[in-house]
Amino acid sequence: MEVPERRSRLGWWLLAIALALALAFVAYAFVGTLVLGLFVYYGSRPVYRRVTTRLESETLAAAATLFLLSLPALFLVGYTVAVGVRELSAFTGTGIETYYSRLIPGSTDVPGVLSHPQRLVGSDLGTAWSDFTTAAKSVGIISRSLLTLFLSISFAFFALRDDDRLAAWFRGEMGEDSAVVAYLTAVDEDLAIVYFGNVLTVLLVGVAATVLYNGFAAIAPGAVSFPIPTVFALLTGLATFVPIVVGKLVYVPLTLYFVWQALRVNTRLLWFPAVFFVVSLLLLDLLPQTVVRPYISGRTTHTGLVMFAYILGGVLFGWYGIFLGPLVLVFVVQFADIVFGDLVHGRRITPSSSLSIGSNPPEEK
Repeated sequence: MEVPERRSRLGWWLLAIALALALAFVAYAFVGTLVLGLFVYYGSRPVYRRVTTRLESETLAAAATLFLLSLPALFLVGYTVAVGVRELSAFTGTGIETYYSRLIPGSTDVPGVLSHPQRLVGSDLGTAWSDFTTAAKSVGIISRSLLTLFLSISFAFFALRDDDRLAAWFRGEMGEDSAVVAYLTAVDEDLAIVYFGNVLTVLLVGVAATVLYNGFAAIAPGAVSFPIPTVFALLTGLATFVPIVVGKLVYVPLTLYFVWQALRVNTRLLWFPAVFFVVSLLLLDLLPQTVVRPYISGRTTHTGLVMFAYILGGVLFGWYGIFLGPLVLVFVVQFADIVFGDLVHGRRITPSSSLSIGSNPPEEK
């Protein structure tokens, strides 16, 4: 290779590295937006592919999928979480802003302003200015949240519409039989399982449990109380990650608590815990495990690892860690499965699986 050509290639590689660093910086700055957009994309993709069989326009199919299904689902889950936070605050006596600040850093002023907007009028100048400043901060936080949602939906929209073209271009450039194509293909399959399968199952069970628990709280006899039903519903959704045990971690102790309350007053009230247990067993346990999860997941990834990624991601990074944790897990697992062994032993990296704890890459031709 001639010297001028080498210098030209070196310049192009330097430019490539600079562009990669710039993209990495943007991804870091908007990590919450990107991971939420990825979740919406993978959660919507199976529905989008069915819609495209009915609509010729990919743009119209992507818009219909997102605005008629995904966006209402996001608002429903967000409302459920907000109600659960409010219930937990009332039950523990801790200010609601404490829980909001854990979920959304910097949001401590939002609940107070929303709960007492009348403070902005009829107060002295100093108090009014302080409340106005607080309200301005709250509006800024709400605006950023809406911007994050808008950008995530936009990202998911273009990903749904153009993913096939992008994948075809990448395979053409890298080669169908390359290890990097096999690696990213396996990552894509695992993310589809983790996001559309496992996490979506948790969200669906959480929402269903919210409706069910609040319904039982409304019809509970006077002597039997149902504390913080929405909080327990969210815990039931999280418990769905635990294999076999699933929602039993929540609704069985609740049933025993109701039995204890009923026995203290009148044994005739035992109908309530009995009905609660049967309905919870059917709708929050057997139905998700035997119908919902197999239908939307197809095949399973390592459930224990996904559970830890889901929980630890949320603890470490806040709300977006719920989606970032599984993303990091999938990349690490598939790297260990496809790349790590060949890399350590100095062999040519081939698209072959060694761990078999995730989706298997396509066999090398």
